[in-house]
Amino acid sequence: MAASISKTCIFNFSFRRAFLRSLRLRSCYHFSTSVCVASNSKDLLLQLGKRGIVKGAFPEESAYDQLPILLQSAPQTVYCGFDPTSDSLHVGNLLPLIALLHFQRAGHNVIALIGGATAQIGDPSGKTKEREALAQDTISTNVTGLRDSLQRVFTNHNLYYSSGQKLGTINVLNNLSWYKQRNVVEFVSTVGRHFRMGTMLSRHSVQSRLKSPEGMSLTEFSYQMFQSYDFYYLNQHYDCRIQLGGTDQLGNLMSGHDLIHKVTGEHVFGITVPLITTMAGDKLGKSAGNAVWLNRDKTSPFELYQYFIRQEDASVERLLKLLTFLPISEIEHIMEIHWKEPEKRIAQKRLAAEVTKLTHGKDGLETAKRCTHAFYHSSVKALEEMSEEELQELFREAPFCELLLESGTTILDMCRKAKAIPDGPKGCCCRLIRSIMPCVLWCCVAVT
Repeated sequence: MAASISKTCIFNFSFRRAFLRSLRLRSCYHFSTSVCVASNSKDLLLQLGKRGIVKGAFPEESAYDQLPILLQSAPQTVYCGFDPTSDSLHVGNLLPLIALLHFQRAGHNVIALIGGATAQIGDPSGKTKEREALAQDTISTNVTGLRDSLQRVFTNHNLYYSSGQKLGTINVLNNLSWYKQRNVVEFVSTVGRHFRMGTMLSRHSVQSRLKSPEGMSLTEFSYQMFQSYDFYYLNQHYDCRIQLGGTDQLGNLMSGHDLIHKVTGEHVFGITVPLITTMAGDKLGKSAGNAVWLNRDKTSPFELYQYFIRQEDASVERLLKLLTFLPISEIEHIMEIHWKEPEKRIAQKRLAAEVTKLTHGKDGLETAKRCTHAFYHSSVKALEEMSEEELQELFREAPFCELLLESGTTILDMCRKAKAIPDGPKGCCCRLIRSIMPCVLWCCVAVT
């Protein structure tokens, strides 16, 4: 019987402090091995812990010693899963992605697994009610969207952040490829027999739902079995020994570890990363209703850039450590300059620039800056340089009306017909038009 959640949960301060202390001690020793050591792997977990990216590891008993040795012994394969419940990743998915990239930068091989099959089941972790069932066509569309999100971020990292260093490989896989030919009776008979009801019922994601008025369906209850098998499959076919997941995925990580250990006797590990939350402590994501998307057709580069510009001073240093590849020493220098004139939002601007470039590339960052200058600094020059797509993105949420204008219509007449300005003395209206000139120019562009 696996240990209970309360016994194995390692997300408390005392464990994290002990875990990082053990990594510091481990980094003092040189490990001689006949196997090629993964480049840049020394102190990897220690550095990720300092940045706040590593929240904990499982199983606790062996994570202290065996995991650092494993990472330094040879290039490992690390995976993280993303269920296609929407056609785009969101900001809440960025940290697991960046964690994968840190492992790739250290010479390890990484797998981003799209859950084309498990999306049909629905992960109950962190949910207060059952997810709505998705049609297969919708899931297929979502898989394409997620693949675009993942590949764009990976490509931008290669272009702008690899600095010529030798990187590990990246694979983007879909777990539907190993489930679509399986028979349900055979699967339950061969895989299901390794799971124990008591252990499955003890998981926090299950307990919280069983206590809710809605309860939990058998479909959702079985999710941990499917995610565990994903880990087992990747272990057998890609020699994957490490799974990354958010802190809400601890139960699923534990189940995957237990399955592999029972079937093969091999030691594998789970590493958890913190969830990105709002200042109020709410999880970011589409189900929370506050998602900021990574695909341009859902959240423009300008909107993504402004989201990070608006971050509070209390959060910005933490986000710089979590969501950028800037050295900690450089982040400390940025914060030192920032606190001298916090009203200039120097740290927020650097954060916004780094995340936007990783997500949308240099062109996307330039788009975001042009839109910012046009919208917030009334820059006519920036507005003139903007493409039609950028103009549409800038005013995506703005109300609009269509007018048929007669020859000789003035801008003042047009604004009054569109009810963009109140009736009043001509001088007052002209001053108002000057203050909203970017919007007026957009109206002119839309008309032409």
